[in-house]
Amino acid sequence: KLEMEGKTLELTRKHYGITSPISLAQPKEADLVLTQKLIETLRPFGVFEEELELQRRILVLGKLNTLVQVWIREISQAKNIPSSVIDNVCGKIFTFGSYRLGVHTKGADIDALCVAPRHLERSDFFSSFYEKLKEQEEVKDLRVGSFVPVIKLSFDGIEIDILFARLALQTIPENLDLRDDGLLKNLDIRCIRSLNGCRVTDEILHLVPNIENFRLTLRAIKLWAKRHNIYSNILGFLGGVSWAMLVARTCQLYPNAVASTLVHKFFLVFSKWEWPNPVLLKQPEDCNLNLPVWDPRVTPSDRYHLMPIITPAYPQQNSTYNVSTSTRAIMVEEFKRGLAITDEILLNKAEWSKLFEAPNFFQKYKHYIVLLASAQTEKQHLEWVGLVESKIRILVGNLEKNEFITLAHVNPQSFPGPKEESENTIWVIGVVFKKMEGPENLNVDLTFDIQSFTDTVYRQAITSKMFEADMKITAMHVKRKQLQQLLPKVAIQRSKRKASVHLLFLDDTKPDNVGNSSSNAVRKGAAPLKQPTSPVQHDSEKKPEVDSVQQNPHPSPCLSAGPASKSPASPLGNETSEKAKVEEVRQRSHVECFLKFYFQHCVNFVFYTLFNPVLHSVHD
Repeated sequence: KLEMEGKTLELTRKHYGITSPISLAQPKEADLVLTQKLIETLRPFGVFEEELELQRRILVLGKLNTLVQVWIREISQAKNIPSSVIDNVCGKIFTFGSYRLGVHTKGADIDALCVAPRHLERSDFFSSFYEKLKEQEEVKDLRVGSFVPVIKLSFDGIEIDILFARLALQTIPENLDLRDDGLLKNLDIRCIRSLNGCRVTDEILHLVPNIENFRLTLRAIKLWAKRHNIYSNILGFLGGVSWAMLVARTCQLYPNAVASTLVHKFFLVFSKWEWPNPVLLKQPEDCNLNLPVWDPRVTPSDRYHLMPIITPAYPQQNSTYNVSTSTRAIMVEEFKRGLAITDEILLNKAEWSKLFEAPNFFQKYKHYIVLLASAQTEKQHLEWVGLVESKIRILVGNLEKNEFITLAHVNPQSFPGPKEESENTIWVIGVVFKKMEGPENLNVDLTFDIQSFTDTVYRQAITSKMFEADMKITAMHVKRKQLQQLLPKVAIQRSKRKASVHLLFLDDTKPDNVGNSSSNAVRKGAAPLKQPTSPVQHDSEKKPEVDSVQQNPHPSPCLSAGPASKSPASPLGNETSEKAKVEEVRQRSHVECFLKFYFQHCVNFVFYTLFNPVLHSVHD
């Protein structure tokens, strides 16, 4: 009896995480009722998948796993592996990400990892296995990732991304636990990176006290983050694994709480968290494999991370290194709002639906910067958009450093641009300028901020040999009321007072310098921008107050952050003649701008060829 009591006592003392829990309180009846209401509120958003669809995913993964087994045996025979070994050799498909965590939504893709024995090469995966997938009738849209070594495909209508890793094993056991740090010995860094997703996901599931409560809470938090435009690792917010670790830490601090309580505690904990103190799910371990890990005591650059959330699997990394001053401020503010709303919900003064109401991003700010990425073909456009999006956080960082800007908020959602002769995609960045004393206008120079961003994109495209002459970046400053003319109607809830303003991308040829943005130039003390002669129409037949930045190779454009200055009204001519004038301007400047652009790229190419080793290290 004493022995049993001792075991019971030991269980009650056990805790998850690096600290003791804040509360061990058991859920009350009201908490269970609120949790059920939360589930009912989540259902219409499609965060739960039907059982039939889940079974179809399991079936597809089973077929894919069988295909891997057949492929490995064929390659083993081709490499003259002994028959006795071939009979026992096998590989395996593992999953990670939202599917492995059990929080995937309807239509979501599956992140998978193909683990193979030591005699298979990475080149085999991207050659012979790729060809084998081609032969399958269920496989559609087969392709290799442009920037990440991954095979992407649609298998029987389910999107799957497959990474590859080979282990220093003769065969892959069916019960293999990828959390074993010993598996990392004698592996190249590419395989370690590929294994990291599965290892982190499995560790998270082993570090939460109640998996079902964790999953329901994570579904709610992920939906809330997406609805509030703060779900995107690549743009400087948090990605899926980071949100999962924050929810997991909340579960560790309140191990007996149900989802309704955990959602509230999530906002309570992280609205008051003293960043940049790191969020850790377990004490970091050193496996003596000499792999780089997040450690600000050793690595000086780690000291500058603003919102560190550390992965629990070795080698420990900061999953939020993209977070900037603006994105952290935006997320902390959203945490505080979430806390206020959940306070009301727990007091029965509001419903769960209020937490998931999407704020109108396009009414939130007075000033916006609109980025347009365009390419001639759909394939080029897909690659170009991926590159541009991966670098937008650089532009946000540049804007933050401007002394007259307090906040830059990029909307993670992109939109189709105006249909012309090329494929277009638009991103929108909300900008908050510092309030200046005095009534005079303040003209803020954004030339360097935006041009350095476009320079980086173009150079990266050239270095990776993906650049084509028709790939372009256009940027402009617009005010709130003008967004409705640039974006699809479904994206913007129009305000009661509507202004009909037609903004054109007048000159989308390349500028004088590499990547000089279509826009951007703004000089302190310069005269307010006058719009180029273009069709402009306003309700009162007068040109509206517009402070914008557009590409214009002749005058120096200005972005006004202070009171708007009225521009003279443009005479309205025949629509056909106006279009002809616009085309004439574009044709006239095309040859000159393209030659200058081409010459600058030649200079850059020679420069990078000579000094590439030094510059590459700086770029990294």
